[in-house]
Parts: sequence; structure tokens; C-alpha cells
Amino acid sequence: MADQLDLNLLRVFDALLREGSVTAAAERLHLSIPAASRALGRLRRAMGDPILVRAGRGMAPTPFALRTAPRVRSLLEEAASLVNVDFSVAGLERTFTIRINDGVAATLATAAVEATAAAAPGVTLRFVAEGTESTEALRDGSVDLDIGAGEVPAPDIRTAVLYRERLVGIVRADSPLGRRPTLAQLCRHPHVSASRRGRARGPLDDALAAAGLQRHVAAVVPTSAVALLLVASSAHVGLVPERLAEQHGPALGLRWFPIPAELPEVEVSLFWHARLDADPAQRWLRDTIRAALR
Repeated sequence: MADQLDLNLLRVFDALLREGSVTAAAERLHLSIPAASRALGRLRRAMGDPILVRAGRGMAPTPFALRTAPRVRSLLEEAASLVNVDFSVAGLERTFTIRINDGVAATLATAAVEATAAAAPGVTLRFVAEGTESTEALRDGSVDLDIGAGEVPAPDIRTAVLYRERLVGIVRADSPLGRRPTLAQLCRHPHVSASRRGRARGPLDDALAAAGLQRHVAAVVPTSAVALLLVASSAHVGLVPERLAEQHGPALGLRWFPIPAELPEVEVSLFWHARLDADPAQRWLRDTIRAALR
């Protein structure tokens, strides 16, 4: 009869994928090496896959194991939330994967890491870049939290607004552009557009068109953080979130100014899957991130 998968076997699977070694997985789980090796054999029979295969002097996970690992980790976390009534922040040892763009990360990551490390030194925050923004990553557990702008993508995704902020203009400190320029004065300088979709046109262009004006976008970059760096080494004008300009502009020799037009605010939100609503560790992390931004 084929072996049945239970939580203990799934814990071994998770440790094997994290460590890539039977010996290291055994140490992680406080098992003997023969016991971990026997568990790997049971996993292989139950899953019908080698799980780990020899690769040079080490071992590498199979494609099946890589696909399955996020779902197994998600199941283990959900099971832990059911029985972990004596949750201890100080004793928490866990890696949280947070998907975020580098413009938001530049103003949020430091505060989040410092607040987390102060309360839970065993926690690791793993920040990964935005890509397709697929909700599947939240569903299968490969991403714990998604931080960025956008609408709630599906009924099983929860959200909380972290903060709202306005867009401001940035130029080098020695720019001839005044500290409170008019729209017409803005149009006399080349602009940098920050758009991860590669768009040169945005809300500012609508405001300019309403005033009978047009700007020249000389460059389009994927994020506000890249726009900040480009403006710092050129005579261009950029449009970035105010927090980013305030925190990092002075160190790069930049100054920022208000845009003389009604532009929509940027709303940065936290997204997570519904199954983690009651997970004490994730709930603590969400609360910690929100508190760190106040």
C-alpha cells in the first residue's frame, strides 16, 4: 500500500526543499539522518517523484518539488495557525515573502525590517520584485504579502490601505526651474516618466492638455526609484511619490516641488490571501508594517 502523506511528512518535505540536503533537513527538524532519509523515501513513494536528485556534490529539487513546495508551505502555515494558541512573537522563526516595487520598497523596507527585527529577531523579510502581479502567488503561498497600488483583484484576496500620498516634481538642486514652477515652465524641460508598463503619458499630461500645453517625455523608466536616479544625473524633471522624494532626494542632490495641478493621489495597499486572515504570525506582521508607517 502506498504511503499516506501526513503533516510530519510534509514538514520533512518543506525542510528538504529549504535546505537541499538530507543532513541539513535532519538538523533543522532535530531528526537523525537515517530517519530523515527514510522520510524522504516515504515522500518519494507517496508523491511518485524523486523530490531531490543528485547534482554534482549536492542535491537539487525536481520540477515537481519546486511546483509543490509553495502549496506545502501554505498548508503547514495554515495548520500551525489552528493549533498555535500560545503564539510568541519573540520566538517566531519564519521567512515572509513580500512582493513590492522598488519605489515603494525604498520608503517602506527599512521601517518594516527595523520594526520586525526589534520584536522578532528570528524573522526574515524576503522582498521580491513585482512581475505579473498574479493572485496565484498569494493563493499558493509563494508570496505572503503584496504591497502596492491597485484594486482588490479577487474575492479571496484581503486588503488594507497603508497610506495615501501625492505625486511631486523632482529636479537637481542646481536646476534653473523655480521652487514653485507653473505648468508652462514645467514644459520647457525634458521629463522622465515612471511607468512599469512603459507608458509615456499619465495624469500630468491630461492636466497639461486641459491648459493647452504639452511636455516632452525624453525617457520612460519602470519605477519611481529609477526615475530618481536618472534625474539626479541629468537636467530632466521627474514625477515621483512625495515620501520617496523626501526620504532620498536630498542624499542624491535633488529637491522636490508641488505640481500646480489636481493630480490623483497614490494609494498604497497591503494584499494577502483570506486563508491567512487569522494566522497569528501574519496578522502580527501586517500590524507591524502598518504601525511602522505611522
